[in-house]
Amino acid sequence: MTTKTYISTTRKWSSYIAVLMGIITITSCEKVIDLNLNNAEKRYVIEANLTNKPGGCIVLLSQTKDFDEDNTFEGISDATITITENGTTVIPLTETATKGQYTAPSFVATTGRSYELKVNINTALFTATCKMAQIVLMDSINTKDETLFGQTRKMVTVYHPDPPGLGNNYRYIQYFNGSKISGNLIRNDDYSDGRHTESRLFYFSDDEDENDPKLESGDHVKVEMLSITPEIYKYWFSLDRSSTGGSGQATPSNPVTNIKGGALGYFSVHGIDTKTMIVP
Repeated sequence: MTTKTYISTTRKWSSYIAVLMGIITITSCEKVIDLNLNNAEKRYVIEANLTNKPGGCIVLLSQTKDFDEDNTFEGISDATITITENGTTVIPLTETATKGQYTAPSFVATTGRSYELKVNINTALFTATCKMAQIVLMDSINTKDETLFGQTRKMVTVYHPDPPGLGNNYRYIQYFNGSKISGNLIRNDDYSDGRHTESRLFYFSDDEDENDPKLESGDHVKVEMLSITPEIYKYWFSLDRSSTGGSGQATPSNPVTNIKGGALGYFSVHGIDTKTMIVP
């Protein structure tokens, strides 16, 4: 039995909601509201990935900013970072020419092994653990025409099995003509355990915006499917919901993290499978 899953992001819906709220505001009484946004304590942000591919061990360090500051996040230098495999082998990471980026280029993860991340920044210590899950491989990918909101566009569909037993989680990243497409595309096997599945990778474009992606015949597509752990699925799921205040949340909040010590972010150990195609 094949289970179809339609995977989307909240960005488009948020845009429609914002427009609707704007119309309501314009057509209702005007009232000036001054928001008193207090400065928040700065917190470190750790984005740590370890994969089954050479060059896939990368840790990015940065720091949060206040609401009224720009979105340029400067990297944090002079940190000491190690990853320990199965409690014995310690791998040090070194900072690259890019400030705040630390790597161990030849270090790769192995299915079933546990990894511990340690990050020392000045006197602060942050730790996280992650066990690499079973790597699931894609059967194939293709494109199909979909009509949404009055627009017809080509969208990628991923076909892959799901191993028996609950707890398999996936993240999909797609590239059009070498450019990474934004969006939080994730799923778990709560309703597809042990079945062959097909997952539609939604993205949204605007015909009036030349910078927005829109697949055409002859375009090159690459899809990476990441076999992530349940903890990392929760991170991406909560990030998607918290960034928009969705799912009944009154206000946005920080996503769930597996990092201990007070930092934001995640430590993900995962396998990657890649497929490419030319759009017919």
